[in-house]
Amino acid sequence: MNGLLTDLYQLTMAAGYFRAGKVQERATFELYVRRLPRNRNYVVAAGLQQAVEYLLNLRFTGEEIDYLRGLPQFAGADPGFFDALKRFRFTGDVYAVPEGTPVFAGEPMLMLRAPIMEAQIPETYLLSMIGFQSLIATKAARAVETAAGRAVVEFGTRRAHSPEAGVLAARAAYVGGCAGSSNTLAGFRFGIPVFGTAAHSWVLSFPTEAEAFRQLQGLLGPATVYLIDTYDTLEGARLAAGLGRPMWGVRLDSGNLVELSRSVRRILDEAGLPDAKIMATGDLNEYKILELVAVRAPIDAFGVGTDLATSADAPSLGAVYKLVEVQTGDVKRYTAKFSADKSTVPGAKQVFRYADHDLVACSWECPAWRDDKHPVALLRPVIAGGELVEPLPDTHAARRHCATNLEELPRAIRTLFDAKQPYPVHHSAELKKLIRQARTAAGASAE
Repeated sequence: MNGLLTDLYQLTMAAGYFRAGKVQERATFELYVRRLPRNRNYVVAAGLQQAVEYLLNLRFTGEEIDYLRGLPQFAGADPGFFDALKRFRFTGDVYAVPEGTPVFAGEPMLMLRAPIMEAQIPETYLLSMIGFQSLIATKAARAVETAAGRAVVEFGTRRAHSPEAGVLAARAAYVGGCAGSSNTLAGFRFGIPVFGTAAHSWVLSFPTEAEAFRQLQGLLGPATVYLIDTYDTLEGARLAAGLGRPMWGVRLDSGNLVELSRSVRRILDEAGLPDAKIMATGDLNEYKILELVAVRAPIDAFGVGTDLATSADAPSLGAVYKLVEVQTGDVKRYTAKFSADKSTVPGAKQVFRYADHDLVACSWECPAWRDDKHPVALLRPVIAGGELVEPLPDTHAARRHCATNLEELPRAIRTLFDAKQPYPVHHSAELKKLIRQARTAAGASAE
């Protein structure tokens, strides 16, 4: 895995740690969302699989090391630093919430403990990978929620910020509950169901729409989905209905989807095709789906592209990766920032989920049972001593985990808009005590 896929200051700090003799110190970092994006009441954690693959395969090649050696920022670096990069391997520990878990602001999604160089360098990649996929998985979960049982398919690769972003967006959207994706590589890599038949260019390439439809049916049989709005939508529906079975259904990509879907449904039913389905596409998002469902438009599936693959209404996630502990030998020091609007919470933590609230506690705590039910500890061991603890759940398992855990959230939290009351997240008494101690040690003013 390319060791240079990081910000320069991660590497200059690593060189500085080496020069200062800090390489034996063990640092603990936590990755979390400081504030939820607008109209988001939770975030679906995603991207752990790729984060783990990165850590287990992180290396620096000789060519990469030579490049760094030639940069002016490393003119004062100890020569031994470059030798250390040749031997670089991740030997630390990682705890993380399972993919598909809904989390809230201030709750660690991932905790990493390793020698300080090993802990610092991965920051950029982890934030990018987990932040992006969590953003898309959350967007997908919102669309699936509003679809009320109708299938939502991710169609956004052509509008994604790069081809690889399209692949990862497809994966994250599936974790968030989408039925599948149009991205064939995502299907190959992750076993995601893939969807798609033909575009307007297919219809335009034939002398008549009828011939285009016949050829498509001959190729795809029961998987045929006719795109019927190239010329006249209702006439296209009549042509498709006239061909009869086999077919899956038709796709509407433009126009008044409410009126057209109702008219097309009548045409299909009158042709004796009540089982033929209608898919809607064309600049959809969770809000438009909500409107279509609310008026009972007879649409069976939605294809969502640009808005989903880019999370257009909330295109960035304020994820951060913060140092919370440093251990030298047997001495442990708890670290925190106390600057306005960007304060952090010291000490490694665990998140305990009860039926109606979450408790963020110190990692060594074991909270009491409540109502004869033990809270669920969300952060679980993933890597120990640089080795994978056990195989991670696959993408299908992450999708099931997401569906189950979202269903357990209050409906008011699953709304498309800011909840009147955020989901309750509390700090344990022990964690509050640690915060006070860290403030005193840092000489910071009281809250």
